[in-house]
Amino acid sequence: MDASADGGRTAPEEPLGGEVDDRRFSRKAVLRAALAAGVALPVAMMGVPALARDVGGSGGLLEPTPLCDDGDDPTPPQMEGPYFKPNSPRRTSLVDAGTPGTRLTVTGYVFGLACQPIANALLDFWQADVNGVYDNTGFRFRGHQFTNANGAFTLSTIVPGLYPGRTRHVHVKVQAPGRPVLTTQLYFPGEPRNSTDTLFDPRLLMTVRSVGGAREAVFDLVLNVPQQPGPTTTTSTTPSQPGGGTWAAGTGYAPGARVTHGGVEYVCLQAHLAQPGWEPPNVPALWRVA
Repeated sequence: MDASADGGRTAPEEPLGGEVDDRRFSRKAVLRAALAAGVALPVAMMGVPALARDVGGSGGLLEPTPLCDDGDDPTPPQMEGPYFKPNSPRRTSLVDAGTPGTRLTVTGYVFGLACQPIANALLDFWQADVNGVYDNTGFRFRGHQFTNANGAFTLSTIVPGLYPGRTRHVHVKVQAPGRPVLTTQLYFPGEPRNSTDTLFDPRLLMTVRSVGGAREAVFDLVLNVPQQPGPTTTTSTTPSQPGGGTWAAGTGYAPGARVTHGGVEYVCLQAHLAQPGWEPPNVPALWRVA
């Protein structure tokens, strides 16, 4: 769990260490490059590791867990902690021109168990500010987004500050259409507190590198979504459930909007464009019972 005190101010930020030289060629890099270019993937590529993180802060290899392979385990979950808030705004950037802190861009893909990307997956991020403080009254450093047609996401934020009891980390909830929510945390390599944080999991290390005065991180998430291995990047999603009512795919819903589905009335929690498989009550991050 995050520290019981809400992000008490600590010493100035310690520098991130152990940035990774990610210039090594791998089949995984080919997979990501093919997705980015919209190229169909050969069947031989469908068993490669999906996680972009496979090098530890010391430069040594870590076990690439989980492998993006049919039947393998999804990205490890971690506890939510006390600072999650629903109703975050939909946005890919948590910063503006005046936001203090070292700029951080996190990119990656969301995959299912057969290494196929998942489009329209919901990602809800939250983190501490540069001083290690969470905003519990507003929505600073909180926001949700959806993966694109290739299963990719990008988050613009800052390197989170330190606070008692924890190493640096970014929280995220991830949900494929009509599937359970994965709640986990992403970590930075080379952090001194990684060795003392009881929640730290090396399988959740991002690949991080310095670019000028900013940092770029990469992490791919694997969800517990069964898929059939195949040569393309097409995504299998759960079809809309029957039930009727006023909810309709393709409709833009604002917070507070009310719909009926399956004979039950629901209230919208977060602005979004409705997608097949996102019917209430499938996505508690978007709908609650009225």
